[in-house]
Amino acid sequence: MGKPEFTAGQAAERAGVSLGQLHRFWQALGFPQPAGHKRLFTSSDVEMLCTGRRILEAEDSNPEELLQMTRVTGQSLARMADAHIAPDAEKIETIMRSSRTSQRAAAEAISHISASLSSEFQPFLAYAWRRHLLASVSRLAAAGAEEVGTQNSGTAGFADLVDFTAVSRQLSDRELGNMVTRFQELAYDHVPNRGGRVVKIVGDEIMFSTSETAAAAEIALALVEACHENTQVPEVRIGMATGAMLAWEGDLYGPTVNLASRLVDVALPGTAVVSDGFSEQLQNSPAFALRKLRRFKLKGVGKTRVWALQRPKAVV
Repeated sequence: MGKPEFTAGQAAERAGVSLGQLHRFWQALGFPQPAGHKRLFTSSDVEMLCTGRRILEAEDSNPEELLQMTRVTGQSLARMADAHIAPDAEKIETIMRSSRTSQRAAAEAISHISASLSSEFQPFLAYAWRRHLLASVSRLAAAGAEEVGTQNSGTAGFADLVDFTAVSRQLSDRELGNMVTRFQELAYDHVPNRGGRVVKIVGDEIMFSTSETAAAAEIALALVEACHENTQVPEVRIGMATGAMLAWEGDLYGPTVNLASRLVDVALPGTAVVSDGFSEQLQNSPAFALRKLRRFKLKGVGKTRVWALQRPKAVV
């Protein structure tokens, strides 16, 4: 990144942008508004500001769209940075606690760790971004969407670890991390291979989506079975709904998503429950069995018919 040598005002002036534009860009990345007198900005920061200015000038782009893209990128990369630095957390903590380490030496050691990780991961990040960009374009083309943000029909599902809070209190930090990691591994073992996409992971809950109802059903049952058989994770419960969803910046929104998130709350441990619309699409499928449950009053949704999704019973 280089040596911090410019204040916010100096960086803005060198990049040919206003101080307000710099502040908005910096905050969109997820950083606090810089103090005017502190030299926080490097030549790389100035170069990136220049690039953003040239994009806006050359393509007559919407500044708000560019800022929103910056927010999404900043959120994703902040999580990635935390994950990448985790293996070196103890090393950094030792450096900072050592009474023999001067402030300058500590800063140099941390800068060395950051530079080393950056050189290792940059090629991988560029590669992964290109592969996901291709996959995203392919999904958009397959869905027949005219533009990003179009309402498309599909299935949203939420998989939630049962009694996560109670279980986590009995585990050390390392054991808890291993449990969450194993749950994520199981999700990535079963979701993409069955035509689905892991939309996001929030703590003990994984959101996934598919364009095909049968694929979503297979994902749900496979996850239930995998978590039941794996001693490293608790049982999982899953809620799914089918209908129109708004795809926006890598996430999904709308009543279908809200319904799926409420359904997971009424699922019993080791089960998957689905909406009426979902069950209708699988009524004639011999690969799945559906059992009608009572109506549940779901928060923000109202009374809703719920179905339990199961494997068909083997005929003796």
